[in-house]
Amino acid sequence: MTGRLFCATAACIILTTLAGCRDDSMLKINYEMGHFPDTVIALEGLNTQYDDYNTDIEAARIFTSRQVIFSSNRHSAGGEFDIVQGRLSYSFGQTTGYFQVDAGMTEETFTGRLLLHFNTAGDDFGPLRFFNGRNGLEYMAVSSVREGSGLDLLYTVYIPAFASSPSLSDPAPVTVFNSSFNDAYLSMSTTLDTAYFCSDRSGGYDIYLMTRPSLISIDEWFASEPAAAAAVDSINGSGDDKCPFVRGKYMVFTSDMEGGYGGFDLYCSVFRDGKWSSPVNLGPRINTPSNEYRPVLNNDLRYDNLFLVFSSDRPGGKGGYDLYFAGITLP
Repeated sequence: MTGRLFCATAACIILTTLAGCRDDSMLKINYEMGHFPDTVIALEGLNTQYDDYNTDIEAARIFTSRQVIFSSNRHSAGGEFDIVQGRLSYSFGQTTGYFQVDAGMTEETFTGRLLLHFNTAGDDFGPLRFFNGRNGLEYMAVSSVREGSGLDLLYTVYIPAFASSPSLSDPAPVTVFNSSFNDAYLSMSTTLDTAYFCSDRSGGYDIYLMTRPSLISIDEWFASEPAAAAAVDSINGSGDDKCPFVRGKYMVFTSDMEGGYGGFDLYCSVFRDGKWSSPVNLGPRINTPSNEYRPVLNNDLRYDNLFLVFSSDRPGGKGGYDLYFAGITLP
C-alpha cells in the first residue's frame, strides 16, 4: 500500500512540475488573422540573371503552397521566352505574427506536360489558368508570337490535374479575341462572362473587354469568329496600358501613363456602379523609377489583406526582370 501511495504521489508531483514549467504564452493566439507584409520581397528561388516575369498563380481560398507558372528566357540564355513552373509557399505564426514566404522551381509531371504543349520556338507570355465550374474543366491560355500575326491568344482545355492521366490537346487560337495586331494577357471575370486583354489594334496598347453572349459556352465563344472589342475608356490613357488582371471587383494593370514614377508602373481600378473607376497608381512602395510589369492579385481567407506578385527590372535583383511579392490593402 505504501509503495502504491508513493508512486501515485510521485506521479502527481511530476505532472504538477511539468505543468508549472509550461509557458502558456507560447500557445497563446495573439493573431487570429495573418497579414501579408507591406514590404516588397524578392522571390529569390524563382529569379535568375535572365528575365522572369508574367506570373500566373494557382487560385485557392486557403492554401499555404501554390503552384506558379511564368515566362522566362533562362532556358535560351536570354533568347526566346518559355513558360516554366515553380511553387510559392507562405506562413505566419498566430503567436508571434511572424510571416515568411519561400519560392522555388518545380518539375511536377502534369504541369510539365501541359507546358510542353504551349512552349513554342517563339516567345510565350502571360499564362492564365482558370476553372470552369459549369463543365468541371480547367483552361489555360498563353500569348504566343505567331508568324504573320504577332502575339495571339491560344488556349486548351483539360480535365483538372488531379484526374488520372488527363489527356491534353494542342492549343487552339482564341479566334474571337485575336486580330492582325498583337493581342495578349487574357484575364477573366469571376463569373467567366467577361474577358479582358490588351491589344495594340488602335496604335498603342490599350485594355479591351468582351462579354460572352448568353446561352453559348466558353468553348463556343473562344472558337467563334473575331468580334469587336470595347476599349475600357475609364482606364486607358495616352500611354501604353497592358497586362490587365481581374480579381473580384479589382483590376490591376501596368501602364507608362504620365504621372508615374518612371517607366511602367502598376495601377488599380475598382468596379463600381457598373463601370471601372479611374486608375490609381499603387504608389512608391510598389513602383520605382524602373519598370513594374504584369501584376497578379490573390487572396487567402486566413489573411486580412491581399497579396500581389509582379515583375520588375529594378536595381538589386538577380538581373533583367525578377519576380516580387508584397501584401496590399485595396479599398
